[in-house]
Amino acid sequence: MIAVRTVAREARGEAVVDIQSRLAALGFAIEAHEHAMFGPATERAVRAFQQSRQLMVDGRVGPHTWQELVEAGYALGDRVLYLRFPSSRGDDVRALQASLNLLGFDAGREDGILGERTDRALREFQRNVGLPADGIAGDTTLEAIRRLRPVSPGPGRATVRELEALRRLSASLQTARIAIDAGHGPQDPGSVGPTGLRESEAAYALAQALTRELLIRGANPVVLRTESDDPEPSQRARLANEGGAEICVSIHLNSHQDPSAEGACTFCYGHEGWSSASGQRLAELIQDELTSRLGLSDGRIHPMALPLLRETRMPAVHVEPCFISNPREEALLRQHVFRDGIAGAVAQGIERFFRGRDEHTTG
Repeated sequence: MIAVRTVAREARGEAVVDIQSRLAALGFAIEAHEHAMFGPATERAVRAFQQSRQLMVDGRVGPHTWQELVEAGYALGDRVLYLRFPSSRGDDVRALQASLNLLGFDAGREDGILGERTDRALREFQRNVGLPADGIAGDTTLEAIRRLRPVSPGPGRATVRELEALRRLSASLQTARIAIDAGHGPQDPGSVGPTGLRESEAAYALAQALTRELLIRGANPVVLRTESDDPEPSQRARLANEGGAEICVSIHLNSHQDPSAEGACTFCYGHEGWSSASGQRLAELIQDELTSRLGLSDGRIHPMALPLLRETRMPAVHVEPCFISNPREEALLRQHVFRDGIAGAVAQGIERFFRGRDEHTTG
């Protein structure tokens, strides 16, 4: 199956069979009577899979969930891994990165994307064990890794490096290059509020307010999309990476069937049992400012494997300051004063991150 469309409840056919087969292979129960039909049991399995992979849980198989289903099917040793374009992605790559990091070879963030840092770590490992440093993780190299048994309850090399970088952080917000992503776009408006406010419009207005606030504070903000543009998440991440951004802030709005759902939450990159230390720190500071300054309900911070958070090479967060589905919060989003308040809170969290100290929280 090539996921060119979203597959959801009531769908039938080969695409559904492909999804069900992959879910079953990963241990998620699919009832026999739903074969080739996307029924309630299949939806439950999709939701359970999404929850386990720290994805947005909606019970629908769109491009992101489909990509994760494909990647989850790879175990280390299923295929030969090496640096290529487009990059190899999968749980086998993540397992390789984790093994190299635990052995002391810095493979970078364990994101399941085989990039240049992982390639360098692999070649360094090969040199250290007397193998040809060809950057090819085939049977011989994988056997050498297994013999060394890289199993440890402690952090790997990449996590240690990230924590050390946070401890040394003393930069100023002055002239810092900040990538600002206004979520969604004209072709993908996102959620819609009770009176018709689109998430894409509200997110763009918030991004503009944040841009103005950061300029006042001396930073160098760059918005990753125009008002009429609608780039894919990977393209947005590439713009942030190639532009040399020091951090990335993606702005969205939350939504729920219950119109009383309210409050702010902030996401950083993470997957099962692991989250980015720098991303988590930035998320904590922004969330603290949103709740303490504006009195918003605290939806806490959460690690999520969202494409933009995964593919950016700098500390990145996904901020949802309120629920567009809540009539009161939707009305507030239409007010300049409220949008400027959110921008000030996010900017203050960013400034605290660059100062490298925190006056209100610990950890």
